[in-house]
Amino acid sequence: MQDIAGNLQFYFSFPFVKYALIVGVLIALCSSLLGVTLVLKRYSFIGDGLSHVAFGALAIASVLKLADKNILILPITVITAILLLKTGQSAKIKGDAAIAMLSVGALAIGYMLMNIFSTSSNVSGDVCSTLFGSTSILTLTSDQVILCLVLAVIMIIMFIVLYNRIFAVTFDENFVTATGGSANTYNLLIAIMIAVIIVLGMNLVGSLLISALIIFPALSAMSILKNFRSVVICSAVISVVCALAGILISILFSTPVGSTIVICDMVVFLICFGIRKVAGE
Repeated sequence: MQDIAGNLQFYFSFPFVKYALIVGVLIALCSSLLGVTLVLKRYSFIGDGLSHVAFGALAIASVLKLADKNILILPITVITAILLLKTGQSAKIKGDAAIAMLSVGALAIGYMLMNIFSTSSNVSGDVCSTLFGSTSILTLTSDQVILCLVLAVIMIIMFIVLYNRIFAVTFDENFVTATGGSANTYNLLIAIMIAVIIVLGMNLVGSLLISALIIFPALSAMSILKNFRSVVICSAVISVVCALAGILISILFSTPVGSTIVICDMVVFLICFGIRKVAGE
């Protein structure tokens, strides 16, 4: 224990570790806030679909050799979220089919572009790092941390301001419409917020694992609590704790950051599920 405490104290002397923890906590917090809504509305796979689109956008940004890839990734992912919502409401193409098409298509295009217009001698390594996360969370610059901080604060403020409407649209869209609101508008805002969160989370856990960061804390909280507000708060706490634990474990034992965080989320889910079973529910 003394060796671990000494190692942590040593690592905390480096700014990049502090940056990683700040960004990790912010991304985990933002991801957990909307996770409950996605699970209850059965939109769980929208995060997975948009993460694949973000991978395709990243491939395009890499081919174009953009210094700040988020300039391209963020608008493409947000636009796709809007199109996905519109397409999912179509009678011809259902939501799950639209997500499947986007997921497979974006992955195929992204991988093809990264191979044809390779900017690295290790394409397989670059693809693996993008899909499953890498040590990029430990190489963040102060500008990237500030961008993440600004976007995260905007997401949190939007969630707090729209909380009552998000609650209403989660359980009864007809009620929202009857009270003069537009359920489609709030669904659209939720999709856009998820798109932004996914782009932020790619540096943390990779494009394939970001949906786990959104879903697992929500499922864990829903296993032991029933009240919506309590579930959201519990989900946020679980997500932040698992992100911190995952980052620290990865630093101490040189494990992949994204996979370590997701495994921490899985362990907590299993514990919560076990508690529910023991309680006889």
